Amino acid sequence: MALFLENTMQFAVRQGVRYAITSQTQTGLGQVASIRSVVNTNSFGFLSYVAPGPPTTTCAGTACISVNFYYQDLSVSPSTLTLVTGAGSNSAGNVVQVTASGLSYTWMIPLLRSNTPLTFSSSSADIMEAQPSGPPTL
Repeated sequence: MALFLENTMQFAVRQGVRYAITSQTQTGLGQVASIRSVVNTNSFGFLSYVAPGPPTTTCAGTACISVNFYYQDLSVSPSTLTLVTGAGSNSAGNVVQVTASGLSYTWMIPLLRSNTPLTFSSSSADIMEAQPSGPPTL
């Protein structure tokens, strides 16, 4: 079950990145909120199970999903990534990283192991595509 949940969350963040690179947004949401919504949908309801909030984790639900944008400086060899925030951070050529962290799974029956929850995180990244109308609002 633990491997299934970890693989499901890895699939969900990967789908979030696939959605992010196209610069789409859902009606009434900015891009970051739309990406979090896509990750939540693709977790098949397990996000609320592995990120239920305190006392086992430091975050709850979609608050455990972080979306970061990085500027890739290709003039430096090897290229470096610099975290960018605010308007334009989701511009074409920047790297988007979607991470679900602070996730945990409590063993149903801890027969031969500790009853300490297994903690894990899932992350995926890709390069933003160019949009003819410019990047959407974050």
